Amino acid sequence: MIKSVVFDVGETLLDDTAEFARWADWIGVPRHTFSAVLGVVTSQGRDNAETFQYFRPGFDLLAERERREAAGLGESIVESDLYPDARPALAELRHRGLWVGIAGNQTVRAAELLRALDLPVEAIATSGEWGTAKPQPEFFERVAELAPGARDEIVYVGDHRDNDIVPAHAAGLRTALIRRGPWGHLWADDPVVSDTADWIITSLSELPDLLYPRM
Repeated sequence: MIKSVVFDVGETLLDDTAEFARWADWIGVPRHTFSAVLGVVTSQGRDNAETFQYFRPGFDLLAERERREAAGLGESIVESDLYPDARPALAELRHRGLWVGIAGNQTVRAAELLRALDLPVEAIATSGEWGTAKPQPEFFERVAELAPGARDEIVYVGDHRDNDIVPAHAAGLRTALIRRGPWGHLWADDPVVSDTADWIITSLSELPDLLYPRM
């Protein structure tokens, strides 16, 4: 029996399009060019942070993020960044009695912005707050400590094979891959995902009936 569901953030709950566009503007490259290079990095299974190195070798993401904040152009997470199915799915899972949380590779500031959205969840945590990031095992140890239930009663939902599904499965959690965003579409039919994901979905609205069907 599933007791808890924990969600990744980018391309699971949030559409990252606007944030990537802001980064392209910040480093002074056309948005289409930035997206194309991001696509290549994605297809090679590499971290999306490596995209910046093609345009600015030695790019320091942390320092540049601080510069954006100082310029008044820092991180922004608003209601319109949520995928349309995100809030309703979170609310319905909670309505059916499941514990619902969010834990992803985001900054401390992103955690503050997510909490300001007043989402229907019990807890929000980020790698910036925890001091450990996916796919490190320690991150999923923290997920297991955060969410109620035995590990096989906790589901981690994400879009990324190597950051979400494989390490969550290795930690003993149940897993669901959502087929959206560049990574979700790239890896939805991957044999590794087939071996490690309990469910592959195209919308978060599928989860309530999959995890806690009405009697």
